[in-house]
Amino acid sequence: MTTEQDAPGQIHGLGREPKLTDDRVTMAHGSGGKAAAALIKEVFMPAFSNPASIDLPDAATLQVETGRIAYTTDSYVVQPIRFPGASIGELAINGTVNDLAVTGARPQWLTAGFILEEGFAIDELRRIVEDMRVAAEKAGIQIVAGDTKVVPRGAADSIFINTSGIGVVPSQRTLGASRLEFGDRILISGPIASHGMAVMIARGNLAFTATIESDSAPVNGLVEAIYDAINPESVKWMRDATRGGVATVMNELTKASGKGVLLDEEAFTIEPQVQGACDMLGIDPLYVANEGCFIAVVSGEVAETALAALHDAGASQASIVGEVVRNPQGLVAVRNAFGGTRLVDMLVTDPLPRIC
Repeated sequence: MTTEQDAPGQIHGLGREPKLTDDRVTMAHGSGGKAAAALIKEVFMPAFSNPASIDLPDAATLQVETGRIAYTTDSYVVQPIRFPGASIGELAINGTVNDLAVTGARPQWLTAGFILEEGFAIDELRRIVEDMRVAAEKAGIQIVAGDTKVVPRGAADSIFINTSGIGVVPSQRTLGASRLEFGDRILISGPIASHGMAVMIARGNLAFTATIESDSAPVNGLVEAIYDAINPESVKWMRDATRGGVATVMNELTKASGKGVLLDEEAFTIEPQVQGACDMLGIDPLYVANEGCFIAVVSGEVAETALAALHDAGASQASIVGEVVRNPQGLVAVRNAFGGTRLVDMLVTDPLPRIC
């Protein structure tokens, strides 16, 4: 004997294949029963299915080559969940891929956990999942496991995504602040401050508008381009300049290494509309988050070769923006177009909350 579905999120029928009929997330979708199975089967599996996850194991079994692995985890709570240039789903993939790539790892696998607020639209969830599928395909990483939880209306902000990623680190790659030497050069792979300003403006609570798109993108291909072009020993340190921007990342480097950094303000690329928005808000672009560019420190004698490799790989606006110096020791200085310098400290308060 079978019965028909008699309430949203409740799917009945002995032996019947679960079907997703709701247009909004309900508490039943987090129950682990047929409603949850239907959500996984019809929303997540079409996008994320692969040999490691096809049987829906509790944990994916993965083949790792001999050597070291890099492992990272991150959570994404950005509002709005869709903004010019990206969405929370694309951001979740790219952010995790980039965190792996700047350790020298080749990103391989990723897990995704979703916290959904009751009432969240299923169609919007499908779009976010599709964004993740496309981003993972572009980055060359597999989504091999995941989890979904539903919380009552008002207990979350639409959707939160947690990811973990694993990458394999080739044996000849070693990065660390302790490897810096005076005269090493600092490269950045693209324009800065676009992501943070895109999210800020997309919130719609400012008295002006501007056409600014997030720079959200995977950087692992660009990292590989550098390693292919120069001796891996010449690559000293890398970091993606997300929350806190370039200024905060550079301060982390000087604190860890004990050496100074001198940046050339004119060497950074900032899109005119981004610079204009920063000027209107009184925000220094060096503190604004990025989601598609990274900073690399390489030996001075191969810096131009590494820069050419970035250009050849499609990062046409990559540039050499600074140098590791003796003075100011343990500090970050920025030289302007007139030859003057100013010290740049680590970010104290975030002018752009929840940008990832």
